[in-house]
Amino acid sequence: MSGPRLVVPPGRAGRLWLQQRIGTAHRGAGLLDRKLLILQREVSRLSEIAARTAADWESRQADADQWLLRAGLLEGQRAIRLSADATFAEVTISYAASMGVRYPADAAYAVQPAATWDSPVLAATRQAHREALAAAVRHAAAAEALRVIQAEALTTRYRLRAVRDRWIPRLEGALADVTLAIEEQERSDAARLRLARTADA
Repeated sequence: MSGPRLVVPPGRAGRLWLQQRIGTAHRGAGLLDRKLLILQREVSRLSEIAARTAADWESRQADADQWLLRAGLLEGQRAIRLSADATFAEVTISYAASMGVRYPADAAYAVQPAATWDSPVLAATRQAHREALAAAVRHAAAAEALRVIQAEALTTRYRLRAVRDRWIPRLEGALADVTLAIEEQERSDAARLRLARTADA
């Protein structure tokens, strides 16, 4: 097995040491397996949310583009520039946690409306763009949540594989070696005792 050399106490103490670590490794693998199952469910749930928010964003963006085109044709580019809000949107992100992993649960934005000249078409255009921005913010949070949970699921899968495929076999191989050495020592001791008894007789 690859990896650093396993330093095992000699004799029966080494056998007990290895048995305890094998038990711990199996329990750890069980916990990692359960964590991976929960994370995979989260990945499935967040994938659906990300797909839904992406579709909503695309739909609202297309609607905003249509309103912008309509406003440009009816009001002109100068009127669009004059009616634009000169303010920044403030995004608020709320977080959730799953299996110790923190990820964005939702996001919302707020903007202070500026006093601008408006026609009905320009007001509708501004509202359509605000809705598109809100959808974009929600999708960004959903996409990041999915990315974080996918990364944690991948890391957990690697850890589980390392424990099951490398660490446990190394420990079990070492236990077999120690057990064989103990049995050989016991046979040797028994043979010496028989020889000693024969010599005394």
